[in-house]
Parts: sequence; C-alpha cells; structure tokens
Amino acid sequence: MELNLHLSATDGKPLDDPTRYHHIVCSLVYLGVTRPDIFYSVHILSQFVSAPTQLHCNHLFRVLRYLRGTMSRRLFFPRSNSLQLQAYCDATWASDFSDRRSLSAYYVFLDGSLSAWKTKKQTAVSRSSTEAELRAMALLTAEVTWLRWLLADFGVSMSTPTSFLTDSTGAISIARDPVKHELTKHIGVDAYYTHAQLADFLTKAQIRDQHMFYLSKLSQH
Repeated sequence: MELNLHLSATDGKPLDDPTRYHHIVCSLVYLGVTRPDIFYSVHILSQFVSAPTQLHCNHLFRVLRYLRGTMSRRLFFPRSNSLQLQAYCDATWASDFSDRRSLSAYYVFLDGSLSAWKTKKQTAVSRSSTEAELRAMALLTAEVTWLRWLLADFGVSMSTPTSFLTDSTGAISIARDPVKHELTKHIGVDAYYTHAQLADFLTKAQIRDQHMFYLSKLSQH
C-alpha cells in the first residue's frame, strides 16, 4: 500500500456492484493465512466490503498486482530440535480517522519460524500511544500464553521465558512496574494481562527496501 495512506468509507465513487470486491477480499483473507506480507493491506481493505468505492477497488487491484509478481514466495520452516518462542508486537495510535481506534499487531516465531501473526483494531479508544502499545502487548501475551499451553499439550516443554520485543519504552516501563504510574489508572484491565521491530509490517505501509527486509526476517522466500 502507499505510504501514509488513510482510507475512509466516503473516499471515491461507490461501486454499482460491490460483489466482486467482496469476493476478492474474502479470498485474500484466506490467502493471508500463508502470506503475512499482505495481511495489513487486507485488514484495511476488508473494512469497506459493505460499501466499497472505486478508490478502494484501485487499492485492491494494487494488492493483486503485487501478488502476481510474487507468486513464488512462501513461508519456510526449517527442521530444528530446539523449540522456543519469540514474540514481537506493535501498535499505531489512533490510526483509524473514522473512530480513532488504534491498531494492534504481533508476530510469534517458533524457533525462528513464523508461526502466528495478527493485525486487529483495538476495541477501545486509547488516550496515548503508550496505552495503545500496552493493549497490543496484552493481546500478544494472551496469544503466547495459549501457544505455550498448546505446545505443552503436544509434549513440548518450554524451559525458558518467551522473548517479548516491543519498541515502546513507556509501555515497557509500565509493564515492568504498573504501580508507580498513577496516570495510567484510566487504562482498562484488558491492558494488564498478567531498528528491527517486525510487527511494524502489520500496522503500516513500508517503502520497498523495508518491505524486502521484513520479508527476509519472516523466512519468506
């Protein structure tokens, strides 16, 4: 997608028949199960399936052109005897101009192989970027907890803590000691689930060099 692009429901002329747009977006949602590089774009475009415009359709075709040129890309899962989790999370504060809700995103790697990812709009409006980052961390914490239990059911023991990486110094400080931060009392309990930020790939568009760099880190070949 274009850098700093902000789409809204009123952009452009409404399509006479939105059926085709709806079908393509639904197909891309399924494709995103194995193509994390389109996940952010599909998340944005899927918000307009009920009443798409010609402008939305143009950006949808841009994604299709990208896919046509990258049909050979795939996720790679090397064989390994060491199974440890590593997680990245990020958030964009008030990124949706229509409702001012922030965007949470995360990646989870299992011994270097990308195993889980998500881009999701937050349910509440965050009053600061730090609060938005905390909510993203809470979402990832819940996912990592579930994955550790799932691996335990498969007989895989997690002997070490899961590495948890985020680029918000304020959120890290609060997560380490929330008692000292009285100004964060307004943040709901849902946020307190007890240069290579990969989760950026799921929250914003990138220039070509950044895009290729993130692809290399996700083991997409």
